[in-house]
Amino acid sequence: MQLGIPRERQEGERRVAATPETVTQLVGLGLDVLMEAGAGGAAGHSDHEYIHAGARIVPALDTRGLDILVHVRPLDPATAKSLKSGAVTVGMASPSSQLATVQALADAGVTSFALELVPRISRAQSMDALSSQALVAGYRCVLEAAIRLPRFFPLYMTAAGTVPPARVLVLGAGVAGLQAIGTAKRLGARVSANDIRPASADEVASMGGTFIRLDLETAEASGGYARELSADRGALQRELLAPHVAQADVLITTAAVPGRRAPLLVSRQMVQAMRPGSVVVDLAAETGGNVEGSVPGEDILVPTADGQGYVTLVGLKDAPSAMASDASRLYAKNVANLLALMTRDGVVAPDFDDEVVAGACLTHDGAVRHLPTAEALAALIPALPDHSPTVQTEGARIHSVHSDSVHSEGGI
Repeated sequence: MQLGIPRERQEGERRVAATPETVTQLVGLGLDVLMEAGAGGAAGHSDHEYIHAGARIVPALDTRGLDILVHVRPLDPATAKSLKSGAVTVGMASPSSQLATVQALADAGVTSFALELVPRISRAQSMDALSSQALVAGYRCVLEAAIRLPRFFPLYMTAAGTVPPARVLVLGAGVAGLQAIGTAKRLGARVSANDIRPASADEVASMGGTFIRLDLETAEASGGYARELSADRGALQRELLAPHVAQADVLITTAAVPGRRAPLLVSRQMVQAMRPGSVVVDLAAETGGNVEGSVPGEDILVPTADGQGYVTLVGLKDAPSAMASDASRLYAKNVANLLALMTRDGVVAPDFDDEVVAGACLTHDGAVRHLPTAEALAALIPALPDHSPTVQTEGARIHSVHSDSVHSEGGI
């Protein structure tokens, strides 16, 4: 079977879906690997390295003849339509925001696997791209803050006086948040953190941070993900967080609810209450933002309430791509491990009785298998026979799924 690895087209994207190491693994599975020329250049891998690993380099990847396509960024509808029926894709799909591509994949009869949907179980940890890329992002966001902060992170005791450590507050203690806590602590900062999941308190402590407890309801969904708070509880959360935000020199927000817009944790007034020179890094800027007014890829100067200076609000964009080499190393291994689970004797044949394979599958045999995505498509597409999305579950195919027939906490 022919497996294709394209050069990512999205501006600013420097990662690649396969490294020479994983090409060796894929070739060992019996797959014929085609690599688009220059695909790994931005991640530090030359075409020669891929050839040595067993790949064939092609000037341009012809997706029409591929049996398998692996990718980093979600495919565009045109690429999805170009794939042959029965082809397999593996990569990030962002189904909640790329509904046109999901529909195109289903219409083309493509079996697509979205790495965002990989179940959070022990057996699937080696395939969990959300976690591997969040690890990179959490590390990077602290470096971005440190560069912008006009102060040291660590404590210094000098002949000229004592420099106190910077105070860093991290909101959200998932993989990215915990990595941010650990990185800030290693740089010498005094770190505190909050998460609406009470179980995260021990994890924060294990990374050297101080957990801030708020009087809020437990908000943990299945799989360890956060559950979205109601509007009034969200307002109470901001009120309780306000004094802690005001005391911080650096605020890093990493909170996300899978498949939904990022929750608003910090208002503009909360940012304005910080001291002049403080830095806020919103890691969730691309999914709506945890901080009011953040813009992906931009630094915004927010005047402080006392009029004495500004707070720098950083809308971080595609943080893993800023560290393309290691981000690609981890991501490519996630992709290869999922393919290895589905490959026997050189043939990729998904076993949908396997909970990892079934959970990660987005479309198959003309059907949208991920229920929340099928629900979203049904709400957008007219209920006509040739436009109705199809959802497949437990061997049954249901046409024209309506919004009241599918319930989910959100699983992306």
